Amino acid sequence: MSKPIIRQITKDDNLHIAAVIRSILLDLGVPKVGTAYADTALDSMFETYDVPKATYYVVQDGDRIIGGAGIAQLDNYKGPVCELQKMYFLKEARGKGIGSAMMAQCLAQARDFGFSQCYLETMTYMEAAQKLYQRTGFRYIDGPMGDTGHFSCPVHMLIDL
Repeated sequence: MSKPIIRQITKDDNLHIAAVIRSILLDLGVPKVGTAYADTALDSMFETYDVPKATYYVVQDGDRIIGGAGIAQLDNYKGPVCELQKMYFLKEARGKGIGSAMMAQCLAQARDFGFSQCYLETMTYMEAAQKLYQRTGFRYIDGPMGDTGHFSCPVHMLIDL
């Protein structure tokens, strides 16, 4: 692996990031219904995040996309709360500090957009991800905020920005 870079998504990345995310979700055994796997946005990530107060970053290693994450206003929620969305990395990218760098990038952008909190949803067995979120300052909350459509994700976390 060369030195991966974190950059904003481009339209040319759409097919690549969709394939990466779907393969990771399948590898992790994530349900296809009620999770990011079923999101129609996966096939048009550039367009989905090409709106005010939203952005998506990809991690590029040479000519390959090996992961990504984004932030956007929390769906169906009033107030200055964003959601950390679709943060996934191929196995080869895990444990190398890329997740921490991505979290820093996303949360800095969320602050710049004027959000006061950031919310996320995940699966109970994604323990390494939860440890990263906790190290970053996320705390567990009792239930979902907004309505993301990810009813199969039972873990909900929040951080004050």
